[in-house]
Amino acid sequence: MYLGRDVPARRINVKSAKGENLFDVSGKKYIDFSTNWCGILGWSLPEVQSARKNFLGPTYVDPNFSYEPWEELAKLLISIAPGKMGKVFRATGGTEAVEIALQAAILHTKRSKFISPEGYHGHSLAALSVGFSHYKDLFPHLWPCEKVKGQLDRKIGQKVANRINKGDIAAYISEPFIFNNGLVEPSKEYFQLVQESCKKYGTVFIIDEVATGFGRTGKMFASEYFDLFPDIVCLGKGLTGGNAVLGATLMNQKLAKTMEFEFSYYSTFAWQPLNVDITLAYLKYFLKNKQSILGKVNSLNLIINKRLLSMNLPSGSTIRSKGLATFIEFERDGLAKKIADKCLENGLVIEALNERVIDIFPPAIISNRNLNRGLDILEKSFISSIPFAGLM
Repeated sequence: MYLGRDVPARRINVKSAKGENLFDVSGKKYIDFSTNWCGILGWSLPEVQSARKNFLGPTYVDPNFSYEPWEELAKLLISIAPGKMGKVFRATGGTEAVEIALQAAILHTKRSKFISPEGYHGHSLAALSVGFSHYKDLFPHLWPCEKVKGQLDRKIGQKVANRINKGDIAAYISEPFIFNNGLVEPSKEYFQLVQESCKKYGTVFIIDEVATGFGRTGKMFASEYFDLFPDIVCLGKGLTGGNAVLGATLMNQKLAKTMEFEFSYYSTFAWQPLNVDITLAYLKYFLKNKQSILGKVNSLNLIINKRLLSMNLPSGSTIRSKGLATFIEFERDGLAKKIADKCLENGLVIEALNERVIDIFPPAIISNRNLNRGLDILEKSFISSIPFAGLM
């Protein structure tokens, strides 16, 4: 095959998707408990399909030109985002959104160091810099970043605050919940200490809502759980529900002025007109139905957790869950992939985050019938992957 990949493709050749289901080229149907952390409202939403079908705008707009829907989308994002945002910078996705954020922090503070919890934030060199520690071994010239490890509680928060107090950190960047570490949930005290120190010593406070935003955790933005007031917010994935290629970096007026007058971030293909129309249609539908969507997310969370707790999970398994983001960690290496593969054979798509962790990200529009069918498949996959699982 000719397509470059970091890992071999999974044994599903996707042809189409609708609602909570994927269909392969042979016509086999799969229940999608993955949605690549994007599709909180599933696939082929009628409002999105209508926007795609009826689009009459230009194919492309030069970034140096004006385009009214760009302003409409930017205004909408500022009106709903956490913090007091002033400007929105166009991005093609989450990685580029983080890239813009880190550049803005360096330019504004004239500093070059970062702090972030252990975890992954994207694929560009700057985004890798604030990701997992081992990326430094692969790319030794990544931007300097000090990593926060362990339970993100008050004690660790005080250590981070003490480090920020030295006044040489450009930015602290973090997801509200660290998904790429299997859902690490910081304490409110942790974030309070870090946020206050950033404000006091001029360190830019960046919150990455690429995967956690737009209802996935049961709130519009996961920042709401911690009363966060960021200087910059990074958006992607959930911003379009997986329906379009688009990301965004929102920042306060002071940071935006630095970017606009000292440096201009240029993205050739960010916010292409069709993608903007689709995103606007998606967000308008989401906001119109926000309360019912978030209510469904939280009610499904209770069902999923109750069912998981009743299953005969392998001994030592840990369940971590927030909204429709659930992670199950096992004690044995290799078990996550084995279970994910077994689920796929039986018509359920889940992902192995790493050797020990699977993640379950169903859409909020899933029917109770399909939810229970998917959980049945998951339970059977536990049993068939680990004989006598409860005795281990």
